[in-house]
Amino acid sequence: MTFTKVGILGSGIMGSGIAEVSAAAGATVLLRSRSQETANKMLAGLEKALAKQVEKGKRSQEDADQIRARVSATTNLSDLKDCDLIIESVVENLEVKKQIFKELDETINKDAVLATNTSTLSVLELAAQTNRGELVCGVHFFNPANTMSLVEIVRATCSSDETINRVTEFAKSCGKEPVEVKDVAGFIVNALLFPYLNNAIRLLEEGVASREGIDIAMKGGCGFPMGPFALLDLVGLDTSLSILEALYADSGEENFKPRPMLQELVGAGKLGRKTGSGFFDYGR
Repeated sequence: MTFTKVGILGSGIMGSGIAEVSAAAGATVLLRSRSQETANKMLAGLEKALAKQVEKGKRSQEDADQIRARVSATTNLSDLKDCDLIIESVVENLEVKKQIFKELDETINKDAVLATNTSTLSVLELAAQTNRGELVCGVHFFNPANTMSLVEIVRATCSSDETINRVTEFAKSCGKEPVEVKDVAGFIVNALLFPYLNNAIRLLEEGVASREGIDIAMKGGCGFPMGPFALLDLVGLDTSLSILEALYADSGEENFKPRPMLQELVGAGKLGRKTGSGFFDYGR
């Protein structure tokens, strides 16, 4: 293990997923949430995921118990002070992340690596909030983190070779396939994926086909495992909107300009699977 104690910030699905793969690799994991309620929900989500894997025969009960035992939760940022790797996975908002990186830099072990799970935002801007730029990088896991194999390792101009190498080895120890990328908006996957998703919404707005028809076409015609609207609902419409806004601000390209229908759904609180309704309804 390149890191033995991993701290994770973020109370969503990604946080518990990253916690699971880190603990499965042998690390002690401390999840930090702003409230005890969300901390408890993260741990409950982890337990549910592990139980499902045992039920399907993907893990033994003993293995699941060991993973769960390595993970604990806290509401205090200072409890992360002894971690040697911190992975930030909070809301995709640059100002929020900047504040967190500033607080982390002032709180934790001066030799700890600070990594962000951002899918789009500038890693360099986050590193600039710290006095340890060489120890900052991006480590972008994909949702769901316990099954998706790819991790984008984002090298900012300030990231040291040692930091990139250590985080790359950590990703490998988690059973992932890491790919090093330059610190540009969207990195590889989202820079290619989100124009496609945005244009799927445009086709729906223009009445070219129904959302069901577009999803069926892309699965049957391109061999994709999931259509664009099912994927948007899985990613989260608020997250998708934030990613498109960041890409559009960086490039000015019309393909990245968020479509009105996406903005309207987010404004109505219909964020996809996590709220029970987005482009599709999920019966909550």
